[in-house]
Amino acid sequence: MKKIIFSLAALTIAFVSFGQKKAADVAKFNAETIEMGKVKQGVPATAKFLIVNVSNEPLLIEQANPTCGCTISDYTKTPIEPGKSGYINATYNAAGVGHFDKHLTVKFQGVDELKSITISGDVISAEEFDKMAPAAAPAMVKAMDPVKPVATAAAAQTTKATKKGKKAKKATPVK
Repeated sequence: MKKIIFSLAALTIAFVSFGQKKAADVAKFNAETIEMGKVKQGVPATAKFLIVNVSNEPLLIEQANPTCGCTISDYTKTPIEPGKSGYINATYNAAGVGHFDKHLTVKFQGVDELKSITISGDVISAEEFDKMAPAAAPAMVKAMDPVKPVATAAAAQTTKATKKGKKAKKATPVK
């Protein structure tokens, strides 16, 4: 009798542990890392992560939390229907000059696993940024309108690497 109870308990534990959903089972990201390129100091830059619901049930983003106070996030608050897409916007304040790698942890309803996504780039001082490629500078400044912040005009284009399926992707402009 003890063997039967022990066997049933072991089977139950095995089914429960293998039955847990993972983030990849419910959502597909357009990129897990977005390379924002060169960002002008003091001008917040936003990257947009697109998420497709690959499950058969509505998908709800419970939270998308940045790991520091220099980044804020916004995301689709309503359930994402199967086959449809939602978003997570990550805005970096670009206060300090230098390279940055900022992470957000994403939690989906009914999924125990936390998903990590990353934005990275280089903050350039306003003086240096304005000296860069004089013909490109006005386009970059326009693309970085504080009302609709993005990284740079150059960073808004996808790279050949992403077309080959690599993780890093240029910033998707916010519309």
